[in-house]
Amino acid sequence: MTDYREADLSRLKTVSIARRASKVGPSLVAQPPGSDPSFSAFWKSLPDILAAQDLRYLVDQLARAAGRRAVLAMLGGHVIKVGLGPLMIELMRRRVITHVAMNGSAAIHDFELAAYGGTSEDVGAGLADGSFGMAEETGRDMNACINEGAREGRGMGEALAEQLRRRRTLAAPQVSVLLACATLGVPVTVHAAVGAEITHLHPTADGAAVGATSYRDFLRLAEALPALDDGGVVLNLGSAVVMPEVFVKALSIARNLHGGKPANFTACDCDMQRHYRPRVNVVERPTLAGGRGIQLTGHHELLIPLLCWAVLDRLDAG
Repeated sequence: MTDYREADLSRLKTVSIARRASKVGPSLVAQPPGSDPSFSAFWKSLPDILAAQDLRYLVDQLARAAGRRAVLAMLGGHVIKVGLGPLMIELMRRRVITHVAMNGSAAIHDFELAAYGGTSEDVGAGLADGSFGMAEETGRDMNACINEGAREGRGMGEALAEQLRRRRTLAAPQVSVLLACATLGVPVTVHAAVGAEITHLHPTADGAAVGATSYRDFLRLAEALPALDDGGVVLNLGSAVVMPEVFVKALSIARNLHGGKPANFTACDCDMQRHYRPRVNVVERPTLAGGRGIQLTGHHELLIPLLCWAVLDRLDAG
């Protein structure tokens, strides 16, 4: 017969809660709405715990960096196509964002919105008959300025931004991050993956031009990174693969050429779900030499406006 034994809880040694360390107290909890309906009051009402605590720290670092340290915003396509371009533009105007690095889809969505007033096609419907990615104007116009940019020794971001600036008519210039970069003098680099962009389906696509302009932007990004040293911020907004991979290679070049700089910066990944590459290549590995890595997870169209409004509110408050 099996001999079962049970723990005798009467012999446990307990401790007083007064002596136990507690992580949560009344000063950290959320506050209900009061008579003040302002964003500042809402922001102060958030609990100072976990992701809210990380968000507060990130906002503090961005506000401190404004006009003093570099802030790199790396953008995935979804961030642009859900309408967050104007927020990026305002952060550039307020001297928060000092460099914009886009993957190819972010540049395409931004260009289409500015030039033609619409973006984000129905991939499923178009794939059925082979019409997906076949927009004539997008491929023709973007490839023309990329090809011209290659001949003139420009980067892809510079070529696209300057083409929008010179274009006679634009459907929605006010929403374009590319155009704002050209207008405000903020460097913009575009990091394309060959064969991954709809512009590569067009007959005017030139692989050599894509490679030359995007590679030049890679070198420009690497040379811009030392300015992050000692207080800068890196924001990876919605790029799960391309920008984290580009960033970690550019960072290695920068540290190799500039005596280990940049170090001691804040690196944050904001996306709808947590992915391996942003975690290790943006948040964890780059901050091993100092600084802090943060992951904020949520819908772009909710999380990023909250972040931007909080930074602008801090700047307005002085």
